[in-house]
Amino acid sequence: MQPSNERFQAPMFFLVIPCFNEEEVLHETASRLRAKFDQLIQDKLADPESRVLFVDDGSKDSTWKIISELHDEDSLFSGLKLSRNEGHQSALLSGLLYAARYADAIGSMDADLQDDINVLDQMLEKIAEGYDVVYGVRNNRDTDTGFKRWTAQTFYKFQKSMGVDTVYNHADYRVITKRVAEDLGEYKEVNLFLRGIIPLIGYRSCCVYYSRGERFAGESKYNLKKMVAFAVDGITSFSIKPIKIIAVSGFIIFLLSLIALIYLLIGHAVGNVQIGWTSTMASIWLLGGLQLFAIGIVGEYVGKAYLEAKRRPRYFIDKVLLTDTQKHDGKDVTSD
Repeated sequence: MQPSNERFQAPMFFLVIPCFNEEEVLHETASRLRAKFDQLIQDKLADPESRVLFVDDGSKDSTWKIISELHDEDSLFSGLKLSRNEGHQSALLSGLLYAARYADAIGSMDADLQDDINVLDQMLEKIAEGYDVVYGVRNNRDTDTGFKRWTAQTFYKFQKSMGVDTVYNHADYRVITKRVAEDLGEYKEVNLFLRGIIPLIGYRSCCVYYSRGERFAGESKYNLKKMVAFAVDGITSFSIKPIKIIAVSGFIIFLLSLIALIYLLIGHAVGNVQIGWTSTMASIWLLGGLQLFAIGIVGEYVGKAYLEAKRRPRYFIDKVLLTDTQKHDGKDVTSD
C-alpha cells in the first residue's frame, strides 16, 4: 500500500550526509542546507522538525568538533560519530537506519554538495505522489575530467554487462521512504553496495535529473584505488558472472589445447616436428597468467564469503547528537 499524499504533505525529512575529514566544507555545507531547509519547510515539503544528520566516519581532523558546534548553534543539525572509520557505505547505512527511527522520508548525499540540493524539492514532491525511492541522476558529466568521465562510464557499463542492476549515472543521491529504510535494515551483508541493494528492495521508484557541480573546497576522498575497490565490491557482491566467464574461458582454452594437440600429433606422424622456444614460453606465460587471474577472482568471492560467515557488526555508533525531544530511547551510544 502506497503512502497517502496527505501524510506526505509535510514529511519528517532527514538528510543523511556521511563525512570523512570534511572540515574544509562543513561550514559552507551547513549554510547552504540551512537556507534550503527553510525553503522546504516554508513550501510545506518538509516538517519543521526535519533534520540534517551528519555521520562522522572516523575522521582524523576536526570534523566531529565542527558537527558538534553546528548542533549547539542550530537544532537543524544532528550528528552520529562512528567508533572508527568503516567506509562510506557503512557510514551511510548507519545514518539511514538511525534516521528511520524518526523520519517519514530520508535523503542521502555527500558533504561536498556537488549534487544539486535544489532538486530536493522535486524529490520530496515525488515522495508525496507515492514513490518510495527517488534517484538523483546526473544528466551530464561536464564537470569531470576526461579520465574521471571515462572510468565512471566504464564502471556503469561493466556492471551492467556483469548483471548488476544499478541506475546509470546514479551515485548515492536519493530520497527513500521510511519503509524502504526499514527494509534495507533486513540486508545483513558486510560487503555493502547500496546502489545495488536499494533497487533489489523494489517498490515504486523514479528518477530526478540534475547537473552536478564542482567541489567547492577540499579534495575527493575517492582516489583511483578506492574507485577500483568499490567497483570490484559492487560486481562481486551482486553477480557470479565473473566465475561463469572463468568457466567458459577454461572450456575454450581446453578446446584450443585439444586442437593444438591434434595438430602436433599429425605433425609428428608426418615427420614435421619443430621445437619452438617462443611458442612454448608464450603458452606457459599465457596459461600461467590466466590461472593466476582466475584464482584471484575466485579468491575475491571466497574472501567475501569468509567475511559474511563471521557476521561481525558493520559499525558501532560512539556518540549521538540529537535534541532531547527527538531522543528515541534516551541512549547516546548505540550499535548495529
